[in-house]
Amino acid sequence: MRAVVRLMSVLAGLGDAPCAGSVQVVCVRTATKEKVVNGIETLASAFGPKETMDRLEAATRSKGMTVFARIDHAAGAASVGLVLRPTELLIFGNAKAGTPLMQVNQAIGLDLPLKALVWQGAAGVTFLSFDDPRWIVSRHEEDVALAGIASEMARGLMAVTKAATQHPETYSHESRNGADHE
Repeated sequence: MRAVVRLMSVLAGLGDAPCAGSVQVVCVRTATKEKVVNGIETLASAFGPKETMDRLEAATRSKGMTVFARIDHAAGAASVGLVLRPTELLIFGNAKAGTPLMQVNQAIGLDLPLKALVWQGAAGVTFLSFDDPRWIVSRHEEDVALAGIASEMARGLMAVTKAATQHPETYSHESRNGADHE
């Protein structure tokens, strides 16, 4: 199923955003975070698309994660004569975190390694979207057995996404070390 989601301007005040298809979007009222109900977290970035992606890649590497690929969807679109606002995907992970999930349920490998998408909205705002690892685990009906691992992964993922999207002085020292203080 393909759903096209339009996010309202972050600075104009967020509410429920309209969307096509059956995906319901609920936005948290803050200038730095929007949350899509189906497990996709979206953060607004204080930086442009390239800088956000560069910062994300550096943050994941600094946490000991492997970057497997960086895919520029806009460049792919341009190569076939189509136009797409900046849209780039980073595929990354850590075998120490992902392998225990797959040991319990190998089908979780469909959702691993982790992916994060940096994209520019129609109003020029840059966003970073990613699947919440807790949602990935619940999607595979393993939430009880793997809740602790998924929560640790979520904390680590939030730390690198905040490092990519925010100025260091805007989030606490604890937040940079993985705790989410929203």
